[in-house]
Amino acid sequence: MQTDFLVIGSGAAGLSFALKAAEHGRVTVVTKGELDECNTNYAQGGICSVTYAPDTFEKHIRDTLVCGAGKCDPAAVELVVRRAPELIRDLIAWGTRFDKTPDGRFELNREGGHSEHRILHYEDLTGAEIERALVASVRRHPNITLLERHYAVDLLTQHHLGEFVTRHTRGVTCFGAYVLDLMTNAIETVLAKFTVVAAGGCGNVYSTTTNPVVATGDGIAMCHRAKAITENMEYIQFHPTSLYNPGERPSFLITEAMRGFGAILRLQNGEEFMDKYHPMKSLAPRDVVARSIYREMQLHGQEFVYLDVTHKPADAIRSHFPNIYEKCLSIGIDITKDWIPVTPAAHYCCGGVKVSTDGETSIRRLYALGETSCTGLHGANRLASNSLIEAVVYADQAARHAVAQLDRVTIQEGIPDWNFEGTATAEEMLLVIQSKRELQQIMSNYVGIIRSNLYLKRAMRRLETLWHETEELYGKTTPNRELCELRNMITVAYLIIKQGRELKESVGCHYNTDYPPETAAE
Repeated sequence: MQTDFLVIGSGAAGLSFALKAAEHGRVTVVTKGELDECNTNYAQGGICSVTYAPDTFEKHIRDTLVCGAGKCDPAAVELVVRRAPELIRDLIAWGTRFDKTPDGRFELNREGGHSEHRILHYEDLTGAEIERALVASVRRHPNITLLERHYAVDLLTQHHLGEFVTRHTRGVTCFGAYVLDLMTNAIETVLAKFTVVAAGGCGNVYSTTTNPVVATGDGIAMCHRAKAITENMEYIQFHPTSLYNPGERPSFLITEAMRGFGAILRLQNGEEFMDKYHPMKSLAPRDVVARSIYREMQLHGQEFVYLDVTHKPADAIRSHFPNIYEKCLSIGIDITKDWIPVTPAAHYCCGGVKVSTDGETSIRRLYALGETSCTGLHGANRLASNSLIEAVVYADQAARHAVAQLDRVTIQEGIPDWNFEGTATAEEMLLVIQSKRELQQIMSNYVGIIRSNLYLKRAMRRLETLWHETEELYGKTTPNRELCELRNMITVAYLIIKQGRELKESVGCHYNTDYPPETAAE
């Protein structure tokens, strides 16, 4: 198969890129589940944009930089904040609805770390509303081909033409990807002039996450194997308030907008505690709130704290948070009368594949967007609701950059088809499933909210065993979804541990930086 633009992933970043690029060429969208099975669909709170006074670009920029703990790229922050209003207009043109006040103005929320109300939203289902509008627009577009239930296995570079490629090789170029049809188990070679990886985050390397089950770090791992540069993978953001409901996966998110609405965090005895940790109390940045909750749970030997919104008018609660209200009611909690049990959960990867302000990776003709990428916007801790606007801004930047080169680029010929091997046995597949669970437990136990030198060393040792077992199996079987996901999850877990440079430097920890070996990742 040949196409002008191959898009891997179907969230806000991938689909908004597809819609822009489809005005200039053929687009093929690959997604391993249904089109709307992505992190975007789970985003409750909203999307950031400076809209009305007294808010200003300068205030939004400052809030982002402060929240990012000095690790943001100022150029990325400036770009996203100043282009946000324009991209909000694009979302509305594609059919996205945002809540408005009776006088027709956008109803803006405030969330943790924000100095002003600047969160556009649709009830407490903003991500789902954006995804609905994008999916509808994409399905209607004649230049877009959709491959649902297809899994991108690996990116194609000069390596597949017989050249030895390392991260120091100049001129590495992406030519497309091997794509597995999950219905037939056939692997197709999809050749493209430009490839966009927008495959979401990696929350499922942890036992408890707000991410859907498809978020297994596939895009980051594929780009890493193709020798793209990744950075800041150690900055995993834990959302402070996921619903404590043991056994449920993914964890149900209680949006930060509820604290912006006035909800208060309490210990199980009813005591408020955030005033001990930050002057903004329950509206402190996410990393502060997550660490504070974790500390209080450790001090008191408890598995959750409470979020209390019962002091607000019941009708207003139901109006602003209908989805949360119904979810909690389904397990016997009336949030207009009862406190909500909450606990932190892995939520967002602030790092990823390093990209330019055009969304291009260190590999030519390969772009990374959304949570797969590291633009530098988020620094060490993402400001609430900055992710969706980052996705659509960088999708627009990448589309402009790629389209400008389209007439000068040709499809690469001579890429061999996938070399089919054997089939995994039932026993081997059971091992893969068990290994996934073991990996999640390792990451949750040793690479969570609070980390130490000893914990990271132990996690790396456990990870090494899983890596070698998985690579041995991968080398003798035709890839399937479970095996590919496990391989990708191990790669991402390795990057999260390895790239914790600051922690390692401060405690004098040393790791084997050649692991996984370059040859194993080819």
